[in-house]
Parts: sequence; structure tokens; C-alpha cells
Amino acid sequence: MEIRETVEAKARAAKEASRALALCSTKVRNDGLIQMARGLEEKAAMILEANRADLDRARSRGYPRAFLDRLTLTESRIEEMASGLRQVAGLPDPVGKAVEGWRRPNGIEIAKVRVPLGVVGFIYESRPNVTADAAGLCIKAANAVILRGGSEALESNSMIATVLAKSMEKVGVPPEAIQFIDIPDRDAVLALLTLDRYVDLIIPRGGEEFVRLVTERSTVPILKHDKGLCHVFVDEDADLAMAVEIAFNAKVHRPSVCNAMETLLVHRAVAGRFLPALAPRLLDAGVEIRGCPQTRALISEARPATEADWDTEYLDLILSVKVVDSFEEAVSHIRTHGSGLAEAIVTSHYRRARRFTQEVDAACVLVNASTRLVDGGQFGMGAEMGISTSKLHARGPVGVEELTTTKFVVLGDGQVRE
Repeated sequence: MEIRETVEAKARAAKEASRALALCSTKVRNDGLIQMARGLEEKAAMILEANRADLDRARSRGYPRAFLDRLTLTESRIEEMASGLRQVAGLPDPVGKAVEGWRRPNGIEIAKVRVPLGVVGFIYESRPNVTADAAGLCIKAANAVILRGGSEALESNSMIATVLAKSMEKVGVPPEAIQFIDIPDRDAVLALLTLDRYVDLIIPRGGEEFVRLVTERSTVPILKHDKGLCHVFVDEDADLAMAVEIAFNAKVHRPSVCNAMETLLVHRAVAGRFLPALAPRLLDAGVEIRGCPQTRALISEARPATEADWDTEYLDLILSVKVVDSFEEAVSHIRTHGSGLAEAIVTSHYRRARRFTQEVDAACVLVNASTRLVDGGQFGMGAEMGISTSKLHARGPVGVEELTTTKFVVLGDGQVRE
């Protein structure tokens, strides 16, 4: 079959499965999620073998360390995937939930009720653990899902998707509710983007250029997971010991993900004390520091930062550092260079913290906390499809509830419009 015909066949099957899935009880869907978790654990050896093939191919092609980290699966990461599915199973079911309701003077009763979206097309990068997260969230919200992972993780993603689909079949849910596009050709993505007859939402999760391509080509509504150029601003009234811990965690904990800090902003009034305290820990962890002239005067190992550095999502152990003269300059820098995913301030000044939350436009704004906390699991949402930088229809971590829409249910007893 031609690429478009193959992708369209998968989309058509997903649409049919979504209708059956929407009628499944909460218990059936939860049982399916538990079975999916069990399937991952039982097939861990096969999944790791497939992942080794992806890693060998990626190493032979010279992919950087950060990329290989995102691609790598381990027994513990597979266990985390299974645990995430069980957490999603334990979440409240949003489907059928009445958001609000009221009665009109003529006696009709109106309720706004949460319902599944239908079919979600999810296009994502090289992290194969995302395959399980996405499938689990969609099933919980009674949506079918069409998965298209990066070609670099083709073996891993294909194996995981197969295990998940077969697990759903064991509880009586059509396995076609979990589709995987195993065609590495980009034409497969372009075909999926135009299948608005079958697909209700596209979620692209990847690099800036790729997300822009999807935005320009899609005839299906999209929910963007754009790049994460996150900042931490250490204010003049910050608890500096706390600030050191937050900044270190935001950069070093897992630098290859979108909610890692890429730029550190430090108020001039505390830079002389704060940066010499933080720098040795960063350097010991292998972080390359690129700084403004004031930063380099305080950290001899720092390289000069260029204008391009302020706009770069490194996804690696590289950090841009800038000393600013005021709160206003920090906010201005974030407005100019931030991607709108997550921004943080460290301060003990209440009014300045409030101003930061009001003046900084991002999906998540944090006060005295690491940007690494911006995550569906950390927010108690189980897993996440990604962190939406769109403003419609969802923003921030996309969990189960964000994978539903609403419809009005109107109950009457013969009312007509006069």
C-alpha cells in the first residue's frame, strides 16, 4: 500500500475503535491500563532488546549524549512506565463528569458534560517511555490514539505499542484503539496531518522546526508541545542556599528534557555571593557555563555567552548565565527569550513573587521551586502527553482531563421555543 493509504487505514480503524472505547465502562478501561502495565513488565526483556537496536544505530550515527539519554530504556525506566500506567488507572475518570448544570425558567435542565475527544494523533521525539504515557492517558479518557514516534526509536516504540495494544485486547477493548505508525518516512506524518475526517486532535512534541511544520501543514486542530527555554531568576531577596539547590536541580537533574533550566538570571545585588557558591557544584557536575561579562568576572571558568545563547534550548549540560540590574530587566529578558513553558523566581519578597506570577506569560510559573517540577506526574496528574505551550484548548501539562472536551446535555418534557 502507498504511505497515505496505510496511514489512512490506521486512522479509520482508530476511529471505529474510539466509538467502542467511548462506551466502555470506567472499570474496563482501568482494567486495560493495569493489563498494559503488566504487559510492559512481562515483556521487559523484549523491549530492552529492541531498545538496544535503536541505541546501536543512534551511536553509529554519532548522536550526542543528551539524545542517547532520551533514547535509553532501562529496567527501572520500564518499571516507571508501568507505575505511571497504574497511577493513571487510579485517577478519577473525567468521562461523563458534569462540569456544571442549571435549570432554566421554562423547566429545561442543562448540563455541560465531559466526553472523549475521539482520536488523538500524537507525534513525538526519541523518548520511548512517552509511548506508554500517551497511550495510557488516551485510553483513560476513552480516546483512541495514533502514535508516531521518532524514527530513531522505531524498534522500541513499535515493540511497546504492540505490547500495549495486545494488553487492551485481553480486557475486551479493540486493540485498534492503540495504533502505531511504523513508517519512518516523513510523508507518513504529512498524511496524518490531513486526516481530519478521522483524527480529532494532533499533539506534536519535538523540536521547534518540526512543531512549526505541523502547525503550517495540519488540517486537524493541534495542541503544541513547543521547545522549553526555561529560566530561573534569583532575586535580590532570595534565600541563597535555597536558590543554589533550586538552580542546581533545574539544570542538572535531567538536562535533556524540556523543563530543565537553560538560562539563569541573577540580580546584581546577590551575584557576588550566589554565583561563586553555585559554580563549583555546576562545574563538578560537568556543566559548561556561558556567561555575560559580569558572570565571567565572578566565574573564571565561564565562556563568553553570545546573543544566540539566550535563545538556545541546549537539552544538555550547558547553562547560560546573565547578571541583571533589576526585577524588571529579568522579566523583560524572559519575555524576549522565553518559550512560554516554565519560568521560576527565587525570592522571599511577597509582592515581587506576586508580580512575577502576574507579569510572566508562561504555561507554568513557579515561586521558590525548580522548573523540573513542571510535569504531569509531579502535579498529581499521573502521566502527561506533554506540556502544552498553546493557549487553546489546554495549557501546561496535558493529562487525562485535558484529553476530553464537553457537550451540552439538555433534558426537557416537551418544551419548544416560543
